[in-house]
Amino acid sequence: MHRIYLDHNATTAVDPAVLDAMLPYFSSDFGNASSIHTFGQRARAAVETAREQVAALINARPQEIIFTSGGTESDNHAIFGVALSISTSPHVITTTVEHEAVLNACQALEKQSVAVSYLPVNRDGLINLDELRRALRPETVLISVMHANNELGAIQPLAEIGRIAAEADVYFHTDAVQSAAKIPLDVKALQLDLLSLSGHKFYAPKGIGALFIKSGTRLRQLLYGGHHQRGFRPGTENVTGIVGLGKAAELARVSLEKDAARMSRLRDTLEQGILARVPDCRLNSANAPRTPNTSNILFPGLEGEALVIALDLKGLACSTGAACSSGAVEPSHVLTAIGLSASDARATVRLSLGRHTTESEIQAALEIIPSAVSHLRKLSPTYHTM
Repeated sequence: MHRIYLDHNATTAVDPAVLDAMLPYFSSDFGNASSIHTFGQRARAAVETAREQVAALINARPQEIIFTSGGTESDNHAIFGVALSISTSPHVITTTVEHEAVLNACQALEKQSVAVSYLPVNRDGLINLDELRRALRPETVLISVMHANNELGAIQPLAEIGRIAAEADVYFHTDAVQSAAKIPLDVKALQLDLLSLSGHKFYAPKGIGALFIKSGTRLRQLLYGGHHQRGFRPGTENVTGIVGLGKAAELARVSLEKDAARMSRLRDTLEQGILARVPDCRLNSANAPRTPNTSNILFPGLEGEALVIALDLKGLACSTGAACSSGAVEPSHVLTAIGLSASDARATVRLSLGRHTTESEIQAALEIIPSAVSHLRKLSPTYHTM
């Protein structure tokens, strides 16, 4: 059975060209990038090349890029790094639909007497810019708003947020984990001070990410050790992962426009086919600008997890909008934030396409998904009473 993978927002396979670029740094070029001998200097040169490649993807300067273990570390460093660099009653603004890496960091800040405002979103998952302006205070030090939502694909108006932040002289951070390498990113045009990205979301390995830190940004370091990466991120560099991230960024920069157009076309085919073949379903964030690969669909009367399992048994991998907490399935905070009831939030499925998703896989999905939904609805004690 050919298995269909429609969960690229969760993770992606390492691109063969990325793996090829990494392999020498596991064996012949294994040096420590801080060593001054030839082995070390070859590793150092590879790290600096990767820094240039990542910088080019987002129109930054190479010296403004530090490498991290992934999106969570980058988000935490940006948020704690700014908020804890201020000694007097700082205030942070974020949204109710951020990834847990941002939300939990902000909640931890609140325990340290940092004030945090959580902006609500509309039914499409977008913030209101007037509410952002009203949330600003004299003591506001940071606005952190994700670029593209991991569940919905909804894209926030970063250019406008950047202007508001610049006018207020407030640092601006975005979690770009789900947008990097999918849609164009320009830290200068968006007036960003900090940007987080993660390699495994665009065909690099897990465990490697980056944080853009605009030159002059006041940022407290979180880790203490050697003088690696301008002192921001001490520790021996993960040379193999960094090389992989750099190569993935280079590939994305070349193919982004073509990949986005193809994925958008396939996603639209998938959505239109599902909406036409499955009664009583609804596309979430239908009116928002979205990443070209993401669909979040509500199937009333079902449990999303049951549908995911049923689809997996038929060879199709996707995910729900729910997360497991303390052994119980809680409704997604993103979906309840856009106004869905707990039962509807649990009845959603996220389908996320990738660079290598094919037309034939989409056509197969359009046979598998309606059949699975129909079967589960026949067994559902709630669907027939709706």
